[in-house]
Amino acid sequence: QVQLVESGGDVVQPGGSLRLSCAASGSIFSLNAMAWYRQAPGKERDVVAVITRTNKTAYADSVKGRFTISRDFAKNTLYLEMNSLNAEDTGVYYCNAKVPNRGDSWGKGTLITVSS
Repeated sequence: QVQLVESGGDVVQPGGSLRLSCAASGSIFSLNAMAWYRQAPGKERDVVAVITRTNKTAYADSVKGRFTISRDFAKNTLYLEMNSLNAEDTGVYYCNAKVPNRGDSWGKGTLITVSS
């Protein structure tokens, strides 16, 4: 299984921006898809953004137009660019990889707190 390590979580004011990174232990080229999930306090983990092997992207309605998922094959890294952050974006963000014939791999998460 590929190992995933997230970074970039921080405390940010409403309206601010952050970029999350997810470094993979191996090549991400052959993965079926990669995704970012978010778990808000007291809530279930939900998908925020997905990027497929064919470079198609999809976003949760709550983040459309504000978040952008991307990846760098040379660096084996997944990114999440987040703009216009609000309090509802607070939570632990997890990186996910869909590994062919192996299932899901998860990172340990990185915390984002949006607060004034």
